Amino acid sequence: MTHSPRRYLCPLWTIVPLVVSTPVLAQDIASAEVLFERGLADMDAGRYETGCVALAESQRLDPRPGTLFTLAFCESKWGRVATAVTRLGDYLKLVERLPQEQRARQRERVVAATAERARLAPRVPELALSLAAGAPAGTVVTRDGRELGEASLGVGLPVDPGEHTVSTRAPGGPVWELRVRIAEGEKKRVALEVNTEAGGVGATPPSSGGGEVSAGRRTAVYVAGGVGVAGVVLGGIMGALTFGKRGTIEEHCGAGIRAPNERACDTTGYDAARSARTTGLLSTIGFGVGLAGLGTAAVLLWTEPKGASATTGATPRWITAGVLAAGPAGTVVGARGAW
Repeated sequence: MTHSPRRYLCPLWTIVPLVVSTPVLAQDIASAEVLFERGLADMDAGRYETGCVALAESQRLDPRPGTLFTLAFCESKWGRVATAVTRLGDYLKLVERLPQEQRARQRERVVAATAERARLAPRVPELALSLAAGAPAGTVVTRDGRELGEASLGVGLPVDPGEHTVSTRAPGGPVWELRVRIAEGEKKRVALEVNTEAGGVGATPPSSGGGEVSAGRRTAVYVAGGVGVAGVVLGGIMGALTFGKRGTIEEHCGAGIRAPNERACDTTGYDAARSARTTGLLSTIGFGVGLAGLGTAAVLLWTEPKGASATTGATPRWITAGVLAAGPAGTVVGARGAW
């Protein structure tokens, strides 16, 4: 069986692929040829998303060492390091099964594939998924749409960098879903929750350091931040009110009423001075509480492990602070929101 020539260029992945003794239809060979050329062109142009897909389909239709080698390097350039390492391993195993003559013709590719595999191996992320204690028997766990068996849970499995969708589903229950982002070389552990009824609990967001981060930590950030903002707003408003009393006190105390004692005031001045003392104290307390709250929120936020993910479908958290109501009876300052 022969194969129509594929481009013979300098890069190793463009060397004419050798024949593999796998029976294929003539139309599959022709289709594989077209897909290989298209995939190679996209790969050379940096369009890895379409190029690698075309090369993978070419390999499926007409499996050949050269196509597999090219596909592995395309995946590597695309940043899919786990997939690339697997493809390179498959290529090296395939070459070992070739007749001596064909294996000799793959020598340069073998050297390149071995070196690339060694370079990428330390960069492959590992994601370990486990079910929370008390999860119902028969709960199905999926990662990127593929079901994981019980033996795969709790074990760090290689995945490509980027975002992955994981889900759980108890027998007869709704799907619980979480998006997890993982970086090159990162080892992450994620404890999965299970919904046993609609509107059930959400996920425990994963950390980048291999543990689990409680959703309560982010809630604490919002609460502390809200208190901090409200405190600062309160301090500012009370400070402005205190400053506003200054003119009234000057007019109705001391020289303003021609009294020899600077602390002597008439009724209006006395009321203004007493009110100023109260608002001044509230301003001081407000700023103190506000700064403490903002500081606590900042520390919680800055020390939060990276990679925490929000539960899909969760109610958005929001918070606002400021003057909530105002009228003749006074002003209400605070914070409101949902978390």
